[in-house]
Amino acid sequence: MEAHKENRPQGAHNEALGRAERPAPAPGKQRCRLDGEENNGQHCTSSSSDYSDPVYKEIAVTNGYINRMSRDELRAKLAEFKLETRGVKDVLKKRLKNYYKKQKLMQKEPTNGDSYYDYICVIDFEATCEEDNQSEFTHEIIEFPIVLLNTHTLEIEETFQQYVKPEINPWLSNFCINLTGITQDHVDKADAFPQVLQNVVEWMRQRELGTKYSYTILTDGSWDMSKFLNIQCRISHIKYPSFAKKWINIRKSYGNFYKVPRNQTKLTIMLEQLGMKYDGRPHSGLDDSKNIARIAIRMLQDGCELRVNERIHGGQLMSVSSSAPVEGAPAPQMPRFRN
Repeated sequence: MEAHKENRPQGAHNEALGRAERPAPAPGKQRCRLDGEENNGQHCTSSSSDYSDPVYKEIAVTNGYINRMSRDELRAKLAEFKLETRGVKDVLKKRLKNYYKKQKLMQKEPTNGDSYYDYICVIDFEATCEEDNQSEFTHEIIEFPIVLLNTHTLEIEETFQQYVKPEINPWLSNFCINLTGITQDHVDKADAFPQVLQNVVEWMRQRELGTKYSYTILTDGSWDMSKFLNIQCRISHIKYPSFAKKWINIRKSYGNFYKVPRNQTKLTIMLEQLGMKYDGRPHSGLDDSKNIARIAIRMLQDGCELRVNERIHGGQLMSVSSSAPVEGAPAPQMPRFRN
């Protein structure tokens, strides 16, 4: 591989990559799918779906050159374009390919800015647990955090955090306290889940999510919504909230975008592959959510279109096709109590 790299025509390589040397577009909403997933052959517009267009040959040729570049060459080229240079080699290649692809497609036909959500609510619950976590043990949510990510500025705007008083297992195990950092005093002084959920709904309404601004939820895996929230709503005798029925599973998005296996999509591994370190206390719901948001920001910067890929229906976890229309979550409302 290295021999082929050294013997390639250097001039052709510089010419192909040089054509991409224009300022990166301001972060914002993109119509194009830039995450490497198939989308039933559809791209920016119907005219862009014709792969016979010479622009796709140019992109393919440049992708070949990028594949043969060393890590130092990749970092140098990314620095030239004022792009992030941290990450493992495969991440750097993906970043450079997407930058070049985005530039070429924008030159061909400017993108329409109506595909991203205005905000992403990153949620990572903490729940009661025991060291052996036997199958009959019921997990109850004890921390409800939200990190509000603005997809236009790619910044964390605000955060929400409240502890929750468990009902079935009101006394936290020593294992749970040591793992999460949540103390018995925290939960003893906290509200029960229905009141905390009402506070969440009010907090989201004040920020005009689902009314003035489109938004969706993002989680680190499927369990937060399909298991923890689902179980908690049954414990608290309330219906599952409609605004949380669809979400982005960032592990799926990360694996599909960077083409890595499932065992490389754990939070700390994703951060490491992107050249970042965990910031805060592991297994703190708020700190976990902030770090997940950092991964989401980097993925958006690298050209990934984060979109809903999972949902819950009839209490069952289901996948959402990448070709499904992009829809934001509805305006938050407090669900009714069950009989």
